[in-house]
Amino acid sequence: MFPVEKIRADFPILQRKVNGKPLVYFDNAATSQTPKVVIDAIVNYYSNYNANIHRGVHTLSQEATDLYEQARITLQKHFNAKHAYEIIFTSGTTHSINVVASGFSSMLKKGDEIIVSALEHHSNIVPWQMLCEKTGAELKVIPMNEKGSLVMSEYDKLLSENTKLVFCNHISNALGTINPIEEIIKKAHQVGAAVLIDGAQSTPHMKVDFQDLDVDFYVTSAHKICGPTGVGLLYGKQEWLEKLPPYQGGGEMIDTVTFEKTTYAGLPHKFEAGTPNICGGIAFGVAIDYMNTIGFDAIGIYEQELLAYGTQELLKIDGVRIYGTAYKTSVISFNVAEIHPYDIGSILDKLGIAVRTGHHCAQPIMEFYKIPGTVRASFAFYNTKEEIDVFIKGLQKTIMMLG
Repeated sequence: MFPVEKIRADFPILQRKVNGKPLVYFDNAATSQTPKVVIDAIVNYYSNYNANIHRGVHTLSQEATDLYEQARITLQKHFNAKHAYEIIFTSGTTHSINVVASGFSSMLKKGDEIIVSALEHHSNIVPWQMLCEKTGAELKVIPMNEKGSLVMSEYDKLLSENTKLVFCNHISNALGTINPIEEIIKKAHQVGAAVLIDGAQSTPHMKVDFQDLDVDFYVTSAHKICGPTGVGLLYGKQEWLEKLPPYQGGGEMIDTVTFEKTTYAGLPHKFEAGTPNICGGIAFGVAIDYMNTIGFDAIGIYEQELLAYGTQELLKIDGVRIYGTAYKTSVISFNVAEIHPYDIGSILDKLGIAVRTGHHCAQPIMEFYKIPGTVRASFAFYNTKEEIDVFIKGLQKTIMMLG
């Protein structure tokens, strides 16, 4: 039996009320909630270790540095990176993607091709469009079908000796579709292309093994995995990180500086200019440790139960259409008849139920389905079937008011 009530007690925010109603938080794909152990780590840092890292000989600086670098090792072990210095701390997934896009701007030329999927978040579309504008490279798109799956036979046709980079999310934030990234990576490597996987939506639900995937770059954000906002990671194979130029110049990323010439520090510091989010990095490690105490296999099984139950109950309501029916994680993206998703979300909020509405930073997906957006209910391991029941009753009440 999954100990959901025990787990819920770890999350202070789940005890609060919204608009006089107990909070039902179903916006986990946007950001997860934070357990007390992570909150305590943040408070502990500012209470006891607040100092800049890598530069000071004094005790506070050395203690903060040790905690920060231990967090990097925690992430390395969790994701099975070969080296700790292949884990670069960033401000989040978007920052990580932009580091890679910026680096490749000096490595691509006209005639080169890069491939993205039709299921991408804007953060994994716009930086590559900007890269193409700078370099003259061409952007190609793996199409999707009605089920919300990528059409892999078309991917095969897009690949060529001109393909230099392939970008795909592990899981779609808008639909929950789990993409066949193993196949995507293997086929890209067969034509000599590098691959970046956006793992913002996968890392909360499953354990990801970087070496087993043989992925070149993988990115994610702490705030999706019970950690704080403003910190994430960029994983890159050592050979790729050494090829890429620094993203920013400043302190920490240098070896020597003169007015005539600057030489850069080795990995990971080459990509970590300036004072980092020290507290965030430390708390990121604590969040990963917390989730590993629960176990990602147990989390995955329980969240699939929530997904099955939520889907079953939603489909009992007349007029409901669910978008994305492929193999997926615990996300249900839906509309009800002709009711605008924003109106549904606004009334559910009055009932204490938090869902996301709109295009979810995935406008091409909405254009494919010819809709303005969806209502998205996304479940986490601390949610319950009883909360789904409250959500369903709230939705029925909403439909009566708006229908």
